[in-house]
Amino acid sequence: MRKIEKSPRNAVISTEVEKSFKLVTKIARLSLATTTVVYAPFIATSSLRGGTTKQSNFFIEIASLDEKSNLAMTIGRSSLPDKARSGFSGKQSLLKYKNVINFFLLFLSLFFCAFTSLYAQTQNSDKLYKKPLTDVLKEIQMRFKVQIKYSEPQVKDKWVNYAEWRFRADVDETLANVLAPLDMKVNKEKPGVYKLKEYEYYRWEVQDGWNYLDSLATKYSDKNSWEKRKEEIKPELYKALLLSPLPEKPNSKPIVTAKRIFDGYSVENIALEILPGVWINGSLYKPLKAKGKIPVILSPDGHWEKQRYRADCQLRCATIARMGAMAFSYDLFAWGESMLQFKYEDHRKSLAQTIQTLGGIRILDYFSSLKETDTNRIGISGGSGAGSHSILMTAMDDRIKLSAPVVAMSSYFYGGCPCESGMPIHQCAGGTDNVELAAMAAPRPQLLVSDGGDWTAHTPEHDFPYLQKMYGYYGVKNKVENVHLPTEKHDFGINKRIALYDFLIKNFKLNASAVKDKMGKYDESKVTIERENALYVFGDNGEKLPKNAVMGFENLEKLFPSNTTK
Repeated sequence: MRKIEKSPRNAVISTEVEKSFKLVTKIARLSLATTTVVYAPFIATSSLRGGTTKQSNFFIEIASLDEKSNLAMTIGRSSLPDKARSGFSGKQSLLKYKNVINFFLLFLSLFFCAFTSLYAQTQNSDKLYKKPLTDVLKEIQMRFKVQIKYSEPQVKDKWVNYAEWRFRADVDETLANVLAPLDMKVNKEKPGVYKLKEYEYYRWEVQDGWNYLDSLATKYSDKNSWEKRKEEIKPELYKALLLSPLPEKPNSKPIVTAKRIFDGYSVENIALEILPGVWINGSLYKPLKAKGKIPVILSPDGHWEKQRYRADCQLRCATIARMGAMAFSYDLFAWGESMLQFKYEDHRKSLAQTIQTLGGIRILDYFSSLKETDTNRIGISGGSGAGSHSILMTAMDDRIKLSAPVVAMSSYFYGGCPCESGMPIHQCAGGTDNVELAAMAAPRPQLLVSDGGDWTAHTPEHDFPYLQKMYGYYGVKNKVENVHLPTEKHDFGINKRIALYDFLIKNFKLNASAVKDKMGKYDESKVTIERENALYVFGDNGEKLPKNAVMGFENLEKLFPSNTTK
């Protein structure tokens, strides 16, 4: 008798199942007079230590039939061993072994009956009425006549405690009851069709987000109580991001490429060393003709394809420069040129939020130190994930005098990327959210651009009125604005750019006539769209990357010994 093969993870077979298995195989061995090889792979569910469960594969071998031909048979979904597969190609007819096969099927049936009985016995309160998730999903599909799409890895080794007790009359409520303890959910693709996915803790129901924001608002009722609340939140943001105290600033000069001259503006690429061997890269768009001090608009780029090299990003920054301000377009962490040092997957790690925030602080340090910068007119505007970054930067650094987060702010979605929510910033001061963080910009001018195709779809209904109330504490309710585009989707398209241009002209007194045609409409046609490699700092293939560059995320982590997110 071949030794029972257990699962790769060394599952401990329950005593009852193993006893039953030994019993039926003993009967088979005693009853078969002929020498036969029969491989019968089948699946059995076994108990694991610690109360969990696991599927195990068993293989039964009963002697050799003869030297010329083997008989092989499979039960269930297991693949045949090589020895068994070769048996099917033998010359002997299966009919010759009909009695053997019938008996073997019989004893397997007896085994499964015994096993099913034992499995049914686990359906009691001592065993928590647990069932495999796959079985529960199949039962939901049968009972409610629906389809649930899922992959094998999604459900592997997952069990549902008190499975039958979670069923309700409604399929949606049943799915929620079954999946919530497993941190899973379903998306409804169409009536009767669902798709299983991991639960998104960053995304709440709309009303839940509103209710939470309302609960936060009970902590303050006037300017003084709000200022006290801000004093609680701000230092905790730095601590949550591992930036308290700030890492020592490298004593290095910016790396600046040659300047390109275009119609009314110039472009040069700049890399700033924010940590020893770690750079943040961007492109600086400057007006060719400027009188006096020049405003600066930090322009981080979001999670869109082609990063800051996209046409719409270049159009936005060049137009701002043609209006009379400097626009610095820069990469997110492990995005754009940052990928010379780090992999794209590193952008999905929590420390990405820390590096991005530190990068924003170092950029502010650099531009604040320039004699040509008007430090009273430093703004920030980014879209999507860079919009979340804009909100956070404005809450943390008073050097920012104007903010314009685009398609970003929401009370029911905090940004699903770790670069937006990876570090525990939303647990600061007893808990906060992105709308309360946006309120920390008051009384500085703030523009919210929202649309009907993402998590900003309900901005005008609740989140914006909240901000108006907060700005009202300072007597400047009109300093916060919302441009809502209900028919548009998640992008930084022309109408969103126009909203930004109007806001900058109004609050930073930029030159509108330089970018408008005779009809008074914005004209972006004079902007030159450069090739992607023209915006690189370190060369087409990264050949100009400094020799002391930190390479790889594991080496970056060494710069943050207190990092507990590993």
